[in-house]
Order: sequence, then C-alpha cells, then structure tokens
Amino acid sequence: MPKLAMVRRLEAVGFRAWPAASVHYDGSWAVRLTASHPSRRLNSVNPLDPADNRDIESRIGRIEQRFKSYARPIVFRMTPLAPAELEAQLNAHGWLRVDETRVLMAGLDQIDLDGGYDLLPVRDIGRFADAALALSTDERVNKPGLTELLESIRPPHAMFVIEDDAGPAATALCVHDNELAGLFEISVRAGLRNRGYGRSIARAALRWAANQGATLGWLQVEASNQAGNGLYERLGFEEVYRYVYRTRGD
Repeated sequence: MPKLAMVRRLEAVGFRAWPAASVHYDGSWAVRLTASHPSRRLNSVNPLDPADNRDIESRIGRIEQRFKSYARPIVFRMTPLAPAELEAQLNAHGWLRVDETRVLMAGLDQIDLDGGYDLLPVRDIGRFADAALALSTDERVNKPGLTELLESIRPPHAMFVIEDDAGPAATALCVHDNELAGLFEISVRAGLRNRGYGRSIARAALRWAANQGATLGWLQVEASNQAGNGLYERLGFEEVYRYVYRTRGD
C-alpha cells in the first residue's frame, strides 16, 4: 500500500504540471474539465480524501450535470485517495474500469543521465506542438488545444524534440516543480521504437531538470504499455501507486 502522503504530493504536482482549464471542488473531489483537450486526465473527477464519503449518489448526479455542460461523459479517476465507499457505489452500478495507469518515481542520482543526444530545450511551443501531434496516436487532440495546455503550465518546464530527415523522431516535456521533475509527452515515431530514442530524450529531459535542482523524477505510464514500462524500469523508475478511470457502463 503506497504512503498516502506521497500520493497526495504527486497528485498535486501532476495537477500543476498538466493543468485543467476549469477546476471545481465538491468537498475534496477535484472536478477538472478542459473544453479544448480530450484527455481524461484533464476531464475527470479526482477524489483526494479517503474519508470524504458523504452523499455520494447526490454528488455524482450534481457533478454529472457539470460534465454535460462541457458535452463530456462523467469520468472518475480513482487513485488510492478515493474513498472505498465510492468504489463500492461505482461497482454496484456497473461502472467500467479502463486505462489502468502506473505512477513511477526515481532518484535522479540513481539514473545514468549521461549518453544519448545532447539536446537543448525547444523554445517554440508551436514547433513542439507540431512534433508531438505528428507522433500522437490520439486523433482527437488538435494544435490549438495542446498549445493552450502548454501555455498554461506555470512551473518551470522544458520541451525537447529529436528530428531526422523524415521529421519529428521523438518528443518529451519535463516540468520542474521544487525537487520533482515530471516527464510528459514522451513519444517516439513508430518505425524508430526500440532504437534508443526514448531513452535518449528522457535522459536529456532529466539532465535539464537535474541542472535546475531537481532530485526526483516521476511519470505516468499506462500499465498496458509494455515498451514504455520496460524503458522506464531500465532507467531505474519504480512504481509508487496506480490509478484507474471509471466510466458508466452505458
């Protein structure tokens, strides 16, 4: 069982690193919505206190109306901070469990940050957005939405792109928040996977963060992503906790 203090800490830095356009609190449930971006991480209910289990059914109905105003289906993001009573309620009503995700962390002093490409951060958000979209498999994401998200990140951050003659080969975004460095948007072009591009760009991003004073790296990766999990575990990342999304069965 993960320590809840660490879960709360990583959830807080995750919200700052990947900020939703609208955040509303119903008790300790953070309702995050973003009209311009389809990511579930930006459009979900995030319970943040295992003891906040009051009026669950009425709160779900109230929050669902807020999601409907954004033309989005209600989604719960269930971390170890979610109350057991909410889990039981969702189970009783047939809500599905989808996209299990692992949250990993590593001490930067335990990672070999040398080698690979010696990259400087990209300062042009448009260039990074174009590269990230070229490598993305999610056709719902568009440039205005991704650009708006990147521009809203407040902690210090750096964007990295590896390019070859065929265009973008790999991307990474690193967000530095006190001693923590979060990795996002790590993508490699399909034909170049398993050739060291992911390892190289992750190292470059974490080197940048270490030079800014970060001592811990963290990231989120879907449990089903075998290549990604293998890469991060080889770098030295270890699991802290998992979360899953719950959606209505209908």
